[in-house]
Amino acid sequence: MSGELGHFFLLTAMVIALLQAILPTIGVLKRQIFWQELAPSLALAQALALLISFGCLAIAFLNNDFSLTYVAGHSNSLMPWYYRLSAVWGGHEGSLLLWVTILGLWCAAVALFSRGLPLAMRARVLSILGMVQVAMAAFIVSTSSPFKHSLPMLPVDGAELNPLLQDPGLIFHPPMLYMGYVGLAVPFAFCMAALWAGRLDSAWARWSRPWTQAAWAFLTLGIALGSWWAYYELGWGGWWFWDPVENASFMPWLAAAALAHSLAVCEKRGVFKAWTVMLAILAFALSLLGTFLVRSGVITSVHAFAADPSRGLFVLGILVTVVGGGLLMFALRGWRLTAESRYGVWSRETLLVVNNVILLVATSVVLIGTLYPLIADALKLGQVSVGAPYFNALFAPLTWLLLVFLAIGPVTQWKQQKQSLKGVALAVAVSALLCGGGLTLLMTGKTDWMVLLTLMLSMWVGGFLLWDIRQKTRHAPSLIKGLTRLTPSYWGMQTAHMGMLVLCMGVSLTVHTSIEKDVALSAGQAVTLRDHEFRFEKVENVRASNYDATRATVTVYHDGQRIATLHPEKRLYIVQKRPMTEAAIDGNLLRDLYVALGEPLDANNKDGAWAVRVYYKPYVRWLWLGALMMALGAFMAMFDKRYRMRKTATLEQYS
Repeated sequence: MSGELGHFFLLTAMVIALLQAILPTIGVLKRQIFWQELAPSLALAQALALLISFGCLAIAFLNNDFSLTYVAGHSNSLMPWYYRLSAVWGGHEGSLLLWVTILGLWCAAVALFSRGLPLAMRARVLSILGMVQVAMAAFIVSTSSPFKHSLPMLPVDGAELNPLLQDPGLIFHPPMLYMGYVGLAVPFAFCMAALWAGRLDSAWARWSRPWTQAAWAFLTLGIALGSWWAYYELGWGGWWFWDPVENASFMPWLAAAALAHSLAVCEKRGVFKAWTVMLAILAFALSLLGTFLVRSGVITSVHAFAADPSRGLFVLGILVTVVGGGLLMFALRGWRLTAESRYGVWSRETLLVVNNVILLVATSVVLIGTLYPLIADALKLGQVSVGAPYFNALFAPLTWLLLVFLAIGPVTQWKQQKQSLKGVALAVAVSALLCGGGLTLLMTGKTDWMVLLTLMLSMWVGGFLLWDIRQKTRHAPSLIKGLTRLTPSYWGMQTAHMGMLVLCMGVSLTVHTSIEKDVALSAGQAVTLRDHEFRFEKVENVRASNYDATRATVTVYHDGQRIATLHPEKRLYIVQKRPMTEAAIDGNLLRDLYVALGEPLDANNKDGAWAVRVYYKPYVRWLWLGALMMALGAFMAMFDKRYRMRKTATLEQYS
């Protein structure tokens, strides 16, 4: 019953989305206020229908309704209820339903929180979002419905979710990532609506900024959660593998970061209008590219949901339509973008352009590295593998260059820098050199030049950050009063930039100072890493609801004191008969102690030696701390009072 109800509300949502795309458009073209006013109501109705449809699928999973083919293929009665619930989006069909449901929620959010927009503008935005929703809903209904029945061949039980996905990471990572992916449709819709209205002014940029910041923040959290999940689940101790689908989430993140900065300049100075439009199109196009890569079968990845070329072609068609439609709208209305104010070579505008160029070059590096093997294979040029050496070799210099300009951009004046910064720059550079060198020796005990350079540049950015805060509070009666007068937008920017520093420092320190050992250990034997003794105590068999496991006990000693007891596991899932490695980690902000259990070296004697992988990973958690700070900064900036919309234009102005 839940399957039929879910399918009915999915079709209902698609019909409502179609009405949302058509009726407000007619209202704008004919200046019919009543039809324009329908847009928010239709958006809310569509979101409600999608939530009911999604809820029906969730109920089917919780109730073990194996009459649905999708449930039978991705669940099992032995799975805990929370994994059955997260299995809703553990496959292709369910993840697409999550995609359109989240887009429905974004539409509802625009309807609720954009009531200060001119009526015609809001109608345009919601109409464009409705067009995107129609395309995606049609994709689900025609090729990927999760509500298809397996009758009359009703299975007794399900095939179970992939053991890799039976993890808390599946509960949080995909929804958060999709909130970012799909959320980039909103600034795209605002951009297209502004082109439609022929008014790319500061008001448009101000309306678009909080939505861009929100999408970027969610995408940051989604990528960070995925990195953390891979780190503790796969047993390799790695947090980023340059997997094609990882890259597909990273590219829109880079483009959205450039878009957020470009919107800031467009709002405050009225420049970079054409540039901003192209970035909005690019960011959403890259999010659709990620959807295509996951579902086309062109890549082999743990992230891949489908291997059906017909499904990939459907998504590719949507991608081409979005990009083509955006570029066509830009071509038709682009002449309105030519009038921009002038600015000097040495100005904040110029430095923001440089930062944006660096971000786009980084995006291009990732795009080429991701797509070139696919293009080479399609053109019969042979099997080409582009791995970590390519990305690391190009990305490290780009990151250093970005840090250089990240420091001086926020402290430079708009239009033309009139006050010399040579003295400040010299003082900050000397301080960065001394602090960076000291920190390198203190944190690593050696002078690795890549770590040294990263920490020096981080201190360079941090020094200018502190100087800028001091400059903005120097006329206040007290430092505390000066700090409280600074806007949430300013604090958000500084928090995000500080998060970038923490992340860069964490990446450099953990990459260049981590220690790994693969050893054979029997009960009572030990291995030492960085003054930490890992003692292999015993192995025992344990049973869970849907897997059997061999669990090791490893005690860690430092200076003769026991500091941790770790329990790595080797699991065998009952239904799929797939082995899985579950690492054990003891961590803090200074280091992680990481142990992964391999195979018994003597298959006939499980009391004998086992292959064990041991890691000492300094400062690895700074990666995720930095990501959290960046997301927090974006959310803080959203609450700036100038984004609390009031009626800023009349209907006629945007009609």
